Amino acid sequence: MAGAGRRALAAAGLVGRARIRRHRAARAAAGAHAGRLVLALGAFLLLGSAQAQILQSRLWPAREYTRLTLESKEEIKYTIFTVKDPARVVLDLEVADLPAALSDLPAKVSAEDPHVQALRVAKNRPGVVRLVVEVKGDGTPQVFSLPPIGEYGHRLVLDIQPAVPFDPLAALIEETEKKHAVQRDQDVPAPAEKGKVARLATIVIDAGHGGEDPGARGRRGTREKDVTLLIAKRLKALVDAEPNLRALLTRDGDFYLPLQARVERAKKVRADLFVSVHADAFVRPHARGSSVFALSERRATSEAARFLAQRENESDLIGGVNLHGKDDYVKRTILDLSQTATIDYSLRLGNSVLKQLGTVNTLHKGRVEQASFHVLKSPDIPSILVETAFISNPEEESKLNDQAYQDKLARAILAGIRDYFAKYPPRPASALVLN
Repeated sequence: MAGAGRRALAAAGLVGRARIRRHRAARAAAGAHAGRLVLALGAFLLLGSAQAQILQSRLWPAREYTRLTLESKEEIKYTIFTVKDPARVVLDLEVADLPAALSDLPAKVSAEDPHVQALRVAKNRPGVVRLVVEVKGDGTPQVFSLPPIGEYGHRLVLDIQPAVPFDPLAALIEETEKKHAVQRDQDVPAPAEKGKVARLATIVIDAGHGGEDPGARGRRGTREKDVTLLIAKRLKALVDAEPNLRALLTRDGDFYLPLQARVERAKKVRADLFVSVHADAFVRPHARGSSVFALSERRATSEAARFLAQRENESDLIGGVNLHGKDDYVKRTILDLSQTATIDYSLRLGNSVLKQLGTVNTLHKGRVEQASFHVLKSPDIPSILVETAFISNPEEESKLNDQAYQDKLARAILAGIRDYFAKYPPRPASALVLN
């Protein structure tokens, strides 16, 4: 009996230990399953958070290029490739769904767009939306990302550029030939006697901001980029009406042009003068008056001038300039150019223009101020930046929206240019002359 009892107890012990092992194994399996569920859920949440939600889409058509901008809270991951016959640019966007900001995009394409024929958007596969851009002619794509700045979040930018870049010199020559043809048809006397050469002075007029960069805003919603373009176009028309002057706009539409590209256009056409048109803003709404600025290689002449230059120089970051793939030296060259001459003549030009602006508007400062504006850094072209009025001042904002006032401002700038040339005629050496 004793032996049988011991054997029974041993068997019971074996059974108990087996049950314990099975229970532990079951608990381990359940824990592993729960762990896999947690990992799967975590991966799902991570994937969802990694996919950007596109909030806005904008399309900026222009002769120089057409820009498509997609804005989101997170950086947009993408792949890009091109297809021929017909020419298409394909963007695969890693986004969770097809938002209204993308669905509405095809309707934004204009028939007058020089580079984009049409847009198509559809969900391609889970987590991927495909954007197809039908390209006109030989347009080539350039895509880059911009980090958040100011009121903008992350932006993905696609530029469709012509295979042959816009040539400002060719455009200027074509405009001049048309002007001469009109003068001949109207029997306008030639500006110089036969056999003599008359200098044809070239004025480059720069409408500040544009496209993605609206510039300053007034309390009533007036955007600086719109006002500056209207005044610049009026000034160009007045300059072109002068017998020995002609003008070129750095931008003639609502698109962004990098600061250095504005300077390069002036160099390309061998401009005699460069005039950048702006509409100031300040933190205090009672600030008012017109101002003129020239370049300073050293310190700004006032804290306000330094503040304004710093804000204007951020235009490239807001408007969207592709700096990816460029080393630090090139970035510094683009965003902080050096120049060593022409400041004295820029101050003389500025004084002439400021004096004339004083007949139209109150002057914010009675002298030309100086600061390190990148757009004024041309080594051999007298350059000024005209702040026509404070768009942040409700009264001046109202004036800036008035066509008659815009015309007065443009005529005052032209009068200042005329006064400057009366004292300092255009340099004699130039390929741009009238025979």
